[in-house]
Amino acid sequence: MAHSPTTAERLVRASGALATAATERMDRTLPWFSNMDAQERAWVGTIAQDGIAAFVKWYAQDDDNPHISANVFGSAPKDLARAITLRQTVELVRTTIDAVEDQVSALAAPGDEVELREAVLRYGREIAFASAQVYAQAAEARGAWDARLEALVVDAILRGEVDAEVRSRAAALAWHNRGDVVVVVGLSRGVDAESMVEDIRTTARSLRLEVLAGVHGDQLIAVLGGIVDPLKATTSLADQFAPGPIVVGPLVPDLFSATASASEALAGFAAVKAWPDAPRPVSADDLLPERALAGDEQAKRLLVDDIAKALSGQILETVWAYLETGSIEGAARELFIHTNTVRYRLRKASDQAGVIVTTPRGAHTVRIALSLAALESEG
Repeated sequence: MAHSPTTAERLVRASGALATAATERMDRTLPWFSNMDAQERAWVGTIAQDGIAAFVKWYAQDDDNPHISANVFGSAPKDLARAITLRQTVELVRTTIDAVEDQVSALAAPGDEVELREAVLRYGREIAFASAQVYAQAAEARGAWDARLEALVVDAILRGEVDAEVRSRAAALAWHNRGDVVVVVGLSRGVDAESMVEDIRTTARSLRLEVLAGVHGDQLIAVLGGIVDPLKATTSLADQFAPGPIVVGPLVPDLFSATASASEALAGFAAVKAWPDAPRPVSADDLLPERALAGDEQAKRLLVDDIAKALSGQILETVWAYLETGSIEGAARELFIHTNTVRYRLRKASDQAGVIVTTPRGAHTVRIALSLAALESEG
């Protein structure tokens, strides 16, 4: 449809007054605009002026296709996308269009009123689409930046370089350090890293857990905050990992301590193949025997200090007899004592060592602990 040259000329002359009217209308009708600081108000006013100027130019060129792009918003800093929401931007567009529409009768040449009003409404619709594009691009850019930032934080935790700067970066990713923290290691699913991280983030947040995640080689590593029961929480996230073992590090009080949890989780993950029937997920502490066999010095120290050194005297003697004979009755014959005495001593051993000696797994753990202690004493 051809636009009236007379109306186009009137629009050009009135463009400054229209921008002023739009700004004044925003000040009257949009509370959030009134509450902005002077600089932000100036940004918003500039956007309104540029939008009106672009409309006037389009109308004067007699172009049926507005071809609105995000360039209309180019005069405002990118930080404006953080200062006002998409909903507020739509309100800004609507208010500006209303201000122009109010002047249609005065601006349109006789007989052009309907045509000008339709042009204003059409242009307003295109501007709304352009504003949505700006926010979509800003969200995409923030998403890419957040992904890089998250990868840096997780990498710093793994390297043991967690400092105030890393915690500040985590805070920028909405990490509030609520409650205890645990690090979980499993296999990645083979899809793109960004999708895996987003999936585990969505699931964790649905469980009211804080999460930072990253993909390192074939491993998906998750740092979880707000943890009460690490194994229960990780079980709820198990589907986000590929089939295979999932190892949970020990609880630590905050992000500064997360390296300790990560170190044990990674050590457990490296050794878990030595326990083919390990539960999924499995605690890194439950993998102490396998970790010790793989050369993990911390695991060796824990086995000796927490298990082997907790046993002594008749209790230790009875444990060795049970391990060597493989039964309560065999231990009783070996030591010339009643089976009930053996049972009593083994219960005491389990209490002292924190491991149930009479289960296959417990017996395996205690034997390795005692063997390590024996080698250490000979050394």
